[in-house]
Amino acid sequence: MTKTTLSRMPNPAEFVPEMNDVSAALFRATGNQSVPRTTINLVHLRAGQIVNNTYLTVLNTSFLRKAGESEERITAVSSWPDAPYFTEAERAALALVEATLQPAPRGTERVSDALYAEVAKHYDPKALATLTLAIGQINFFIAVAVIGKPQPVGSLAEAQWD
Repeated sequence: MTKTTLSRMPNPAEFVPEMNDVSAALFRATGNQSVPRTTINLVHLRAGQIVNNTYLTVLNTSFLRKAGESEERITAVSSWPDAPYFTEAERAALALVEATLQPAPRGTERVSDALYAEVAKHYDPKALATLTLAIGQINFFIAVAVIGKPQPVGSLAEAQWD
């Protein structure tokens, strides 16, 4: 792959080093094993797709491939409602991230009571809190990714900033 300069800004952690601490804390919090890492990466991939961010979609696609996920499942995240590849728990998590990131029709809540109840059927209180934090985690990175526009990478070890 030919690297093209895409980053709009230098790595923000160079100016706000506490960002690394926040990032590490979020990864520790969501890594408590109450929600499978695959589910978290599926949610993060869907979030990247929703905000049309190449950095987040490439990164989370790479994480899923490294975890051994099939190309069918990875590719079908964008059309998950009619794809046969996801468990009911994964579907609930994908619906939750979509509801959180997309505007609700006027006069309705983004996360309805019905959606919350569906998610809660599949995730105990700790897992539901973890899934909520995982959505918050990707929102933290969405701001950095869409404003700073780091280089698309397949792993966090690769250079992301020009």
